Amino acid sequence: MKELTEGISILEGVSQPDGISTVERLITGFSDLAWGTPLLVLLLGGGLFFLIYSRMLPFRYFRHAIAILLGRYDDPGEPGQINHYQALSTALAATVGMGNISGVALAIAMGGPGAIFWMWISALLGVTTKYFTCTLAVMYRGRDSNGEIQGGPMYVITEGLGKKWMPLAIFFSMLGMIGVLPMFQVNQLTQIVRDVVLLPNGVGAGFITDLISGLVVASLVGLVIFGGIKRIGKVTGRMVPLMVAFYVISVLLIIFTNPGRILPSFALIFRDAFHADSVLGGSLGALVITGVRRAAFSNEAGIGTAPMAHGAAKTNEPVREGLVAMLGPVVDTIIVCTMTALALIITGVWEAGDSDGITLTADAFEAALPGFGSYLLTLCVFVFSLSTMLSFPYYGTKCFSFIFGARHSYLYNWFYILTIPVGATATLGTVVGIFDGAYALMAFPTMISALLLSPSVVRASKDYFKRLKENRSHA
Repeated sequence: MKELTEGISILEGVSQPDGISTVERLITGFSDLAWGTPLLVLLLGGGLFFLIYSRMLPFRYFRHAIAILLGRYDDPGEPGQINHYQALSTALAATVGMGNISGVALAIAMGGPGAIFWMWISALLGVTTKYFTCTLAVMYRGRDSNGEIQGGPMYVITEGLGKKWMPLAIFFSMLGMIGVLPMFQVNQLTQIVRDVVLLPNGVGAGFITDLISGLVVASLVGLVIFGGIKRIGKVTGRMVPLMVAFYVISVLLIIFTNPGRILPSFALIFRDAFHADSVLGGSLGALVITGVRRAAFSNEAGIGTAPMAHGAAKTNEPVREGLVAMLGPVVDTIIVCTMTALALIITGVWEAGDSDGITLTADAFEAALPGFGSYLLTLCVFVFSLSTMLSFPYYGTKCFSFIFGARHSYLYNWFYILTIPVGATATLGTVVGIFDGAYALMAFPTMISALLLSPSVVRASKDYFKRLKENRSHA
């Protein structure tokens, strides 16, 4: 455990200057401790269990999942707040974002290209994890104090396992309010504005400019989030496809202008996946945890946030929502994160070691697309970070409402907005430590409840696909 902790703690050296405050050391130290072997076994072992127990069922119904996503099975009369597409868009808005740009840069800076391989493994197992957790989110929905139908791990725990498990549900909700704070997103947005726009153009940058950036972003976010999940669903439903398409096209331009380096880059990822000699103190275990840690931030499989969005979907068929949800890790980690990784490896910026976080990705864009690449990424980062910040407060208010009552949920929105300027002016190591630590602890109640209730998912799956087959035969 000591070797793993020392290996993971390289993030402090990568992300921060030598002078690290005591508060930051405590936060990052706690985060490193939380992401130890027990959590690794729970996430990867749990995902493997779901895969075997379901007989790879999610992977066998990808085509049906896409048909559901396209609205072929939507019924406006079914209970819920948003349709399948908006539920996935809201979940993707919270996952396809800074985890795919800055998170990948952190993974490679910490563990080298080999960390990407373990992100892939975590994502593939995350497909079945998302299927189970999000099916349960609809299967065991509850009602908040206003009588509104809600879903998420806290309701899965209390409705599925019983009221005696309430402390575990409260534990998840408490950590959920912290894990979805927008500090990392605004921190990286502020950093790229400072490093790409302000400093190169001779504009002085420091605490004041960071604070101003944070206040501007807080104002924009506040205008949307007080509209609730329906407004968030509409906004993210429009933003996410454009956001993903624009970023993917930009990265593909970088990749395919260097076609001879594509296969060697993949070879490097596979080769370094089992050799940690030059990184993380030579610990393969630390390399695995680095990949899993960053993959969790990318696709959130097993963490518990996505089930809160999918639990609001208009459907009477829990399995359908599980099938839609499982597409998330494929889109954001297998596809988008891989593209970012290739851009970093192909351009060679990851070996320089003089940049961190989002700036490393900006270096890759500028190296491949000189003169405008970094500005192109800045635009992408603005949309990515803003869409994530619009989705996260929905999760936070659900957690807040579960404990304190829905009529007081507006208080969390104000707290959420107030933390945006804090994140804009804090150090990267501090904000990474906060959300990493919260995510780690959120995973325990999410995965424990999903494992205990997994027989319910298997039974529901058999029933659903039996009825689907019968309906097709009668058509």
